[in-house]
Amino acid sequence: MQVVRTISELRALRGAAAPLVGLVPTMGALHDGHLSLVRRAREECETVIGSLFVNPTQFGPNEDFSRYPRDEERDLGLFERDGTDIVFAPSVDEMYGGTPATTVTLGGIAERLEGAKRPGHFDGVATVVTKLFNIVQPDRAYFGQKDAQQLRVIRTFVRDLDIPVEVVGCPTVREPDGLALSSRNVYLDDDHRAQALSLSRGLDRATAALEDGVRDAETLRRLVLDEIEAQPLAEIDYVSLADSGSLEEFEGDVTGEVVLSMAVRFGATRLIDNVTLTS
Repeated sequence: MQVVRTISELRALRGAAAPLVGLVPTMGALHDGHLSLVRRAREECETVIGSLFVNPTQFGPNEDFSRYPRDEERDLGLFERDGTDIVFAPSVDEMYGGTPATTVTLGGIAERLEGAKRPGHFDGVATVVTKLFNIVQPDRAYFGQKDAQQLRVIRTFVRDLDIPVEVVGCPTVREPDGLALSSRNVYLDDDHRAQALSLSRGLDRATAALEDGVRDAETLRRLVLDEIEAQPLAEIDYVSLADSGSLEEFEGDVTGEVVLSMAVRFGATRLIDNVTLTS
């Protein structure tokens, strides 16, 4: 495995790489969710490139950029173990060269849910992902479905900007008890972690209700809310039941494919989770 720090080095290696290149963009603090993307890319592509970059432009002024978990040596070992050929690990200066004059600004689905709670977040995501696509020029790029809105945002700007990359969404990976894997789970103390299981329990309750014929959107949301509100340490940012394509909230009976999602804080740790359902 080769580790490169500069755009020029990466482009030189990319030019010599075997065709059908898969990219796995990460901010590090790797867990099995990230590594499932690496393994999927390894199965489908001749060259696998991982990125390791904590992107400052997607963090708000009061968010956790400075304390985001970083352990490059560990991350590189995991990338290598699971078959990555090249890891691109640039500095902030290498990626942005000071204050960037150009950013990718999004509307529509990027303004809802996470976009409403974290203004500018998806502009930062879209800008860094566009830069990575331009630098690496992958044939395929792999993202987890745990970040459901992010996946839809990326697919939207790839389509709108005619970027020749196939965006592959991969299933959420969970702990045996149901907690969705996240780099931020390391922040949870024992009490917070135990109560964080209410997120997946709420999703399971609503999923079962929909399968039993419940269609009223507010009833399905309430099943999730009741589960989380019973946890004294939980602070809910939102619980959403929205159209899968537009992410507009459903009122009345749900139809077609929907996304049930939430963001909840336990102390200083903000967790997200979701499930896609078809009525």
